[in-house]
Amino acid sequence: MTIQITRREHDAGALRWQAGRTTEAPVARRLLALALVLEGHNRTDAANTCGMDRQTLRDWVIRYNEHGIAGLSDRPHGGGAAAKLSVEETAQLAIWVGKKPTVAEDGVVRWRLCDLRERILARFFVLMDERSVGRILSALGFSHISVRPRHPKADAEAQQAHKKNFAELVAAAIPPAAHGKPIELWWQDEARVGQQGSLTRIWAERGSRPTAPRDQRYHWAYLFGAVCPARGVGAGLVLPHANVHAMNLHLQEISTQVAEGAFAVLTLDGAGWHQTGDRLEVPENIGLLHLPPYSPELNPVENVWEFLRQNDLSNRVYATSEAIIDACCVAWNKLIAAPERIRSIATRDWAKTVTS
Repeated sequence: MTIQITRREHDAGALRWQAGRTTEAPVARRLLALALVLEGHNRTDAANTCGMDRQTLRDWVIRYNEHGIAGLSDRPHGGGAAAKLSVEETAQLAIWVGKKPTVAEDGVVRWRLCDLRERILARFFVLMDERSVGRILSALGFSHISVRPRHPKADAEAQQAHKKNFAELVAAAIPPAAHGKPIELWWQDEARVGQQGSLTRIWAERGSRPTAPRDQRYHWAYLFGAVCPARGVGAGLVLPHANVHAMNLHLQEISTQVAEGAFAVLTLDGAGWHQTGDRLEVPENIGLLHLPPYSPELNPVENVWEFLRQNDLSNRVYATSEAIIDACCVAWNKLIAAPERIRSIATRDWAKTVTS
């Protein structure tokens, strides 16, 4: 009898994300096999793809249903030190970290290893070293990473509706004259780059805190960028201001990069210079689709900016405005020369047209 996956806290994408971050190869294979099952693949094919037989996959489905991701780890063999936390306690630890703490309930705004150590002692009466807690978190697929900002006015329901109804929203942005043409999905945003630059993480000796140059002056430029993930292409301009005139120039640049005979639906935020009106000149081969308010996380170009700042536009000082412009041009052209990089950064599974 086929055993169904009954746990629903992780979808296939989340399991693949966990598989890419675990340090245990067997656990990664089991996560990928479960992801294939959730995506509707044949159980035998899913098992063979991940190096196991169908019966073994069935056993891991049972373990996952009972204990979640923690149940996919191999149980310790005899001869080694016994695990200090049971499978159930380890699963509870994963729930604590996964749902994030609140001051009202947990007394902290972020989990530190010392906080989790104290909670484990209070709840399970198990005294552990902080490094042991860290090793368990690593085995569960957690890592100490930077967070993404979220605006307090962001509407989670509106964002989910935007993703769920994206194909219909795209269709509504296509004018009658463009019906029947190939449709391209483009994304647009602006980034301010200047002497008040960004700092990023670097590799350094443990326990040290190295320095990096950061200017205190106030010259900057605006990098207008747009990408089409499906084609791996983009269109960018470096301009002195972010306003309607600059946006018109960028729209014209984007229109030249749309494939001949195609129509582009350009998704962008609700900035004042993005609003249609007498002053905004939208080319005939472009239609605009606005994101819900306060939803930068739905725009893949935000991730493009993050990539450029981490790799090309941080930890440096610009002597002049011309140096800022040159740096922006070099960084953007370097990105455009790597179509696969654009596809990797900007592709979203939910961003599809009706015909996709």
